[in-house]
Amino acid sequence: MGWVRREQWAVACLCLAVLGVAAAGGGGGAFEDGMAVYIVTMKEAPVFHKRLELDKFGGSEVAAAAGGGGDTPSTSILMKPRHGPAQTMNYGSYLVRLQNSLLKRTLRGERYIKLYSYRYLINGFAVVITPQQAEKLSRRKEVANVMLDFSVRTATTHTPEFLGLPQGAWVQEGGPQCAGQGVVVGLIDTGIDPNHPSFADDLITDSYPVPAHYSGICEVTNDFPSGSCNRKLVGARHFAASAITRGVFNASQDHASPSDSDGHGTHTASIAAGNHGIPVVVAGHHFGDASGMAPRAHIAVYKALYKSFGGFAADVVAAIDQAAEDNVDIISLSITPNRRPPGLATFFNPIDMALLSAVKAGIFVVQAAGNTGPSAKSMSSYSPWIFTVGASAHDREYSNYVLLGNNLTITGVGLAPGTDGDSMYTLIAAPHALKNNAASPTELSLGECQDSSHLDEDLIKGKILVCSYSIRFVLGLSSVKQALETAKNVSAAGVIFYLDPFVIGFQLNPTPMSMPGLIIPSSDDSKIFLNYYNESLVRDEASNKIVSFGAVAKILGGLKPNYGFSAPKVMFYSARGPDPEDNSLANADILKPNLIAPGSSIWGAWSSLGLDSAEFAVAISASPAQFFIPRGQKQVVTFVVNATMNSTSASFGDVGFYGDKGHRVMIPFSVISKVVHSS
Repeated sequence: MGWVRREQWAVACLCLAVLGVAAAGGGGGAFEDGMAVYIVTMKEAPVFHKRLELDKFGGSEVAAAAGGGGDTPSTSILMKPRHGPAQTMNYGSYLVRLQNSLLKRTLRGERYIKLYSYRYLINGFAVVITPQQAEKLSRRKEVANVMLDFSVRTATTHTPEFLGLPQGAWVQEGGPQCAGQGVVVGLIDTGIDPNHPSFADDLITDSYPVPAHYSGICEVTNDFPSGSCNRKLVGARHFAASAITRGVFNASQDHASPSDSDGHGTHTASIAAGNHGIPVVVAGHHFGDASGMAPRAHIAVYKALYKSFGGFAADVVAAIDQAAEDNVDIISLSITPNRRPPGLATFFNPIDMALLSAVKAGIFVVQAAGNTGPSAKSMSSYSPWIFTVGASAHDREYSNYVLLGNNLTITGVGLAPGTDGDSMYTLIAAPHALKNNAASPTELSLGECQDSSHLDEDLIKGKILVCSYSIRFVLGLSSVKQALETAKNVSAAGVIFYLDPFVIGFQLNPTPMSMPGLIIPSSDDSKIFLNYYNESLVRDEASNKIVSFGAVAKILGGLKPNYGFSAPKVMFYSARGPDPEDNSLANADILKPNLIAPGSSIWGAWSSLGLDSAEFAVAISASPAQFFIPRGQKQVVTFVVNATMNSTSASFGDVGFYGDKGHRVMIPFSVISKVVHSS
């Protein structure tokens, strides 16, 4: 009955929230001219701080009424003080009335839309107002701070052994079947796929109750139906009011539910607390059994980031506030701001201030350092009370090779089998295999093997298809999955991707493939490969048409890992410290990150709704993109980046170069949402 009551209550709250936003927004959803989302913090103490005062000054009877008595222990497994519902909830209602009264008195007769009330960790609210109205609120004596809302973004089989867990922490806890027992991990991310076996509870045969201290609910929607939660996935909610009000929320892609249409949230949840011993089968290959680092822990999901636009601080603060009120033991954020929040100190932004109260409440808060390295002071997790984790290398590598007909061997990446036997196979590039001897294509998708309808199957059958791997793959405009489908449709024996010569500095992780294949991750090696291929072509002297393909190769598979001593080392993309104080990059005298942990080539669950979906996926690194324009050539590259504080994207403009020495442009992948490239 407990789960049924929670789910019914979630449906009622969800309906009220949707109706409230629709009524306040007038149906359009986007801002009126000059209006924006602001986060207002008030001076009156939030619920948790008031409870601490009761515990400290109210004597034992008051402390017991606030949560210290009864069958529930007064502290959690992490020595976190419990809260009692009676007094704190009454005070929380008082804070909401106080906030509403402030808005009515200050903005009497004016238009505004209140999106959230924050009451547990911070006393404040998110509201859609004009800059002039924000100025009015900031002058009120009850108000501590008014800040413009800002955007945020999202920042394993052998890993437990690499970290020494089976011989260390797991042993101390009684083995993987006990590691994390009684702990609720609250994940603020892109949601979760509840149907993944990493989050099932029917694999657990012994007693595995939902922790009594956790009070969260499980939302019920069409794409997150009743029964999605269980003893493993104990709670799930979503927060999107700021995004919906801005008009950027895409219901068909983003899902107004805890369902994960991106994959990132499912991935991080499984790495933190996914079930132990889950077979990893991708593209028909078995890569071992996966486990979360705390496989016995419970998971509570607070979705505040979305596939099509990322997220906004107002929604993230609401998620943090709710997670703390629900009594999670750990808050995990694999998310960072798109840019440094404004103000005298980076750690005075609303997210970090909410997390400060969470730490005071005994919650362990962990956040990713960010993918904005390698420059100094590129840190995106600022505050000393947050446990910041950078990304390091793994000691496991998957490598495969291509052996060319001239006896050169080139290393590649790809979780794929090799070609059959010792036979050498003819190489044929997609632009040279068009139907009816058509000229080389102008569409990039053809060279990237994204469309088999233009390719000549009779010409390709039994050969290795050669495809270009450009930045479009990194941005999701093209995919390895589609290229493999193309190769199968034209009966290719395998597929080889070479790195686009205009893009250098990639770091590519192994990609699962269901047929023989690899990606050449080096621009220099790609040039060697292409030179061999082009020099082996036989052309008609009169017409210059290709009459035969002389290049041959065989692929040596990369399904088995190699273990070395390359780890640990900091990944190129991982954000560096020390901590910046503000936008001036003054030194805040705070050393960050607190530690590094494996963050590249990590097997973890993936959402069935995610891009290029597979049940499991390897974590992808995000290194800066470097576009090199050779001497004497002109390249025009238009970047559309997530760059502004109060909108989802802004054009970076056309970057055109034409010169004698060549030019290089470096932009982190983490801020690029679209690239238009022409020559």
